[in-house]
Amino acid sequence: MCQLCKAKAPAQRSRRLFLAAAGGIAAGLAFGPQAFAKETKPPPKPENLLSPDAALDRLMKGNARYVEGVSRRHDFKHEREALAGGQNPFAAILGCADSRIAPEYAFDSGRGDLFVCRVAGNFASDETVASLEYAASALNVPLFMVLGHDSCGAVDATIKSLKDNTTLPGHLPSLVSAIAPAVKATEGKPGDRLANAIRQNVIDNIAKLKSATPILSAAVDQGKLKIVGGIYRLGDGKVELIV
Repeated sequence: MCQLCKAKAPAQRSRRLFLAAAGGIAAGLAFGPQAFAKETKPPPKPENLLSPDAALDRLMKGNARYVEGVSRRHDFKHEREALAGGQNPFAAILGCADSRIAPEYAFDSGRGDLFVCRVAGNFASDETVASLEYAASALNVPLFMVLGHDSCGAVDATIKSLKDNTTLPGHLPSLVSAIAPAVKATEGKPGDRLANAIRQNVIDNIAKLKSATPILSAAVDQGKLKIVGGIYRLGDGKVELIV
């Protein structure tokens, strides 16, 4: 082989390899994402594959059992084993961080049944919305509940801060900013001011989640997702439904 041919040979081989790789990528794109999709595994809890209305019915029946003191016995050992490789909760709860409210107990649910986000004042921050977007899009959760409770300290602190025109220490003003719209909307209305603000805060955050584009609003419009609210009563554990 002449010296010129020897010089050209590596370049020609590189060009052939590049064209072959490009052809493979193009073929993959032509077949679409399914060409790279992993094999779909069965859900770890098939009983959690529910419609939004069926999920709400199951959630409220669980609360009724909890109120009556007849909660079911849950096999946590086998649930842990089943859920080690994945999850498919049937409902998501945006609840308050108050230690007296535990959604898993309040709705008599097992491990892997509820996707729970908790923050003082049960409001939808950007991070919470993102978490719930994951629940809706990746886990196909059909039901969300914004769960407030009576005697909420975060709402009460917001009322007092606005009334006295004071600034709370540390990062607490962020809670006041999030809850303030509900407090202001109920100012001067008849009834208990704290109870009114707690309820309005739940209603406001239902609306915020329903209008969160592009993921949650689309899921609601398509009937894949139902978003409701609830007020947990500390005295008896009953959840008052807000739809």
